[in-house]
Amino acid sequence: MHTENFKSHEKIYRYDRKSRVRYWFYGILIGMVIILFLPWTQNIRSRGLVTTLYQDQRPQQVNTIIGGQVIKWHVKEGDIVQAGDTLIQLSEVKVDYLDPELLNRTMEQVKGKEQSVSFYQSKAEAAEKQIAALNSGLTLKLEQLRNKIVQLQLKVQADSAEAIAAQNDLNIGKLQFDRQRALFDSGLVSLTQVEQRNQTYQSALAKKISADNRLANTRQELTITMIEMNAQLQENREKVAKAEGDRFQSLTEVAGGQVDIAKLRNQYSNYSIRNGMYYILAPQSGQVINAKKAGIGEYVKEGEMIVEIVPEKFVFAVEMFVRPLDIPLMAPGQKVRFLFDGFPAIVFSGWPNASYGTFGGVVVAVERNTSQGGKFRVLIKEDVNDKPWPKQLQVGAGAQGIALLKDVPIWYELWRNINGFPADYYKPQQNTQEAKANKSTAP
Repeated sequence: MHTENFKSHEKIYRYDRKSRVRYWFYGILIGMVIILFLPWTQNIRSRGLVTTLYQDQRPQQVNTIIGGQVIKWHVKEGDIVQAGDTLIQLSEVKVDYLDPELLNRTMEQVKGKEQSVSFYQSKAEAAEKQIAALNSGLTLKLEQLRNKIVQLQLKVQADSAEAIAAQNDLNIGKLQFDRQRALFDSGLVSLTQVEQRNQTYQSALAKKISADNRLANTRQELTITMIEMNAQLQENREKVAKAEGDRFQSLTEVAGGQVDIAKLRNQYSNYSIRNGMYYILAPQSGQVINAKKAGIGEYVKEGEMIVEIVPEKFVFAVEMFVRPLDIPLMAPGQKVRFLFDGFPAIVFSGWPNASYGTFGGVVVAVERNTSQGGKFRVLIKEDVNDKPWPKQLQVGAGAQGIALLKDVPIWYELWRNINGFPADYYKPQQNTQEAKANKSTAP
């Protein structure tokens, strides 16, 4: 009995066996040391929102260009529309555009002004023809006067010769008369002979006076003809100047009319375009959401939003907001892992390859100015070399990004976090082809 009690005591307390706690301690210690030297991927965590890579793929506001009154809604919230579909119909509310025949009347004004311009063009052409006729008539008249002047000049020469001949005859008649009178005084000739010589002398004197008068008249006529030619030139200049004035006035009216025609055509185009603005069309295909006007008869202002359209086709991206402390570590080409809201994931922070349910992304752009809450906005697109993003994602959904940085030992990462140091500066090595691909896909 005593022996059996001793064996049970020995079996319970096992004091005759050696302890292995020391081996476990050293094993755990060695394991922890080994773990401290395992690689750890430094990372930056930040929240973000799902958006689109290109601006035209984001929810778009549809605004009115003109003010008006709602006549009819052609869609309701949630409808899928195609580009060019009618969303809403408006009616005019401004007095200047209420006339239903505004386009026709404006076109009538255009035609009337064009006809007026045509009349002024015809008037200008008539003035130009009048100027040509005046110049042509002047040429003929001047040629006629020049011929008359030449004739008068020749006549002056002839009359001058006749005057000279009459003067010679007068001189001869006077000498003969004086000689006969001297002989009569001497008693050598009779009185009859003296009277005959006196008669001849008086006749030569009369011819001389007549020749002088004809020469003076011819010279006066020549002077009058020259004065007439100058007067004709002056008169023609005045008529041409008046015709030129009428022509330039007509051309001025033509230019002014063309300006008015351009203005009227501009008004006609504006009216025509405005008539097309009463129907607001969908700028792109997508879903109608967020209608701002509730019913018929409501007034809308110029530039006021009517509805929003969410495009049906888009390329997902994530906008992530990073602290200024971490922004130097972000650069185009940086790899990022994402946890999307609503999609389960198992994450090992320092071992991205061991994580499950995360999706890869690549930094496309890093903005240089702060946005929300003093943070910097970073745009990340889908990594084509990684698992594709879920098709069930929606624009505006939440996402948690983990930007992958440099691989360091665990002990270094623990030491860095204990001391509050930032992650090591790291710039990924991006090959040339990837850089070109990023530039080609950037909006």
